[in-house]
Amino acid sequence: MPSNVRVLLGAGVVAGIFGTLAVNPPSTRRDAPAQVLAEGKQIFRFDTFGDEKFWTDTARMQEVVQSSVSPSLALKVGLKVDAEAIPPAVAQAIKAGQVDLNSPATTVTLLKLNAVVGLQGTVRTINGKDTLVRLGITCALCHSTVNNSFAPGIGQREDGWPNRDLNVGAIIALSPAITAEQKAIYNSWGPGKYDPRFNLDGKSTPLALPPAYGLAQVRSETYTAEGPISYWNAYVAVTQMHGQGNFADARLGINVTQAPDLVTSKLPALRAYQHSLRAPPPPRDSVDAAAAGRGRGVFNRSCVSCHVGVNGTDNNQGKLHAPSETGMDGAYAARTAQKSYRTTPLRGLWQHAPYFHDGSAATLADVVAHYNTVRNLGLTAAQQRDLVAFLKTL
Repeated sequence: MPSNVRVLLGAGVVAGIFGTLAVNPPSTRRDAPAQVLAEGKQIFRFDTFGDEKFWTDTARMQEVVQSSVSPSLALKVGLKVDAEAIPPAVAQAIKAGQVDLNSPATTVTLLKLNAVVGLQGTVRTINGKDTLVRLGITCALCHSTVNNSFAPGIGQREDGWPNRDLNVGAIIALSPAITAEQKAIYNSWGPGKYDPRFNLDGKSTPLALPPAYGLAQVRSETYTAEGPISYWNAYVAVTQMHGQGNFADARLGINVTQAPDLVTSKLPALRAYQHSLRAPPPPRDSVDAAAAGRGRGVFNRSCVSCHVGVNGTDNNQGKLHAPSETGMDGAYAARTAQKSYRTTPLRGLWQHAPYFHDGSAATLADVVAHYNTVRNLGLTAAQQRDLVAFLKTL
């Protein structure tokens, strides 16, 4: 597959005994200065790192949006709309049914308003018509959602939450620059998944889009712990989003140098903003407190050999696990620098189903049942239910 059309969307940008850990404890980190956080927020939400060069000139996605992507289709493939970017008069017209949500022209208008989460469009008036001439993507495309306060898929932004509705492959498959064979692969991924190495080796083992919250005290980002958060941000920005910047990793045989570098200088502020995003607490009264209390005891007896520390991962002590230790499919790990899996941090578990690197566990009950078998934990059905209740409180 030609590299210029295989390199596509990024997936992304994620110590003490757990038994002593308070549920959703106050943060112990020191937040960066407000100016740095504001800069990082702007980068996270709106900076394309110059990737319009790929998405417009190579993938020609602006043509697809202009001609074929209505708001109804955009919402169907999991794109989100920032309600706070919509002027009140337009919002009222939408509620009154006076806006055509089946017209691509309406999508162009939303892009002109900067209201589509994770997309940046340049709209110009050509022959009296609003025309989308440039299109790029940002970190928020995969790692933000909305609270649906206005309508399903339309609401206030929730940065750091993985957009598990986003069908990245289906979006890419709309590009006129790829073959029918490539479209079939992309369409096979399904919502909430993306393969961040497909462009490098041509293999397809898509991952569940990870959250970008709760990373302040996590040593290594990604399911396979290639490096800290700035490493992964650079990897995704340059090799997946197609931003104009520099990235090198001899372990993977990657060495990309571009001028001007529109990525590297932005990584510190981007990291600071991501570190400020705390995992969301579970909805009030959503968990049986008595069951969760019993589940804490089950957790302390059965899970802390791997899930240790503030965020519940022994990777903060430098540990990794072979696929055989975890019962995970080793196909993805074999494609990575470490060839192993990191113990996933546990904060915000209630929010980001499905679970495991490949999304193969639909529920926390499935996760617990898996490890009860693989690790021979010997938990009864009641203990498993209690453990699930506890995990939902984290």
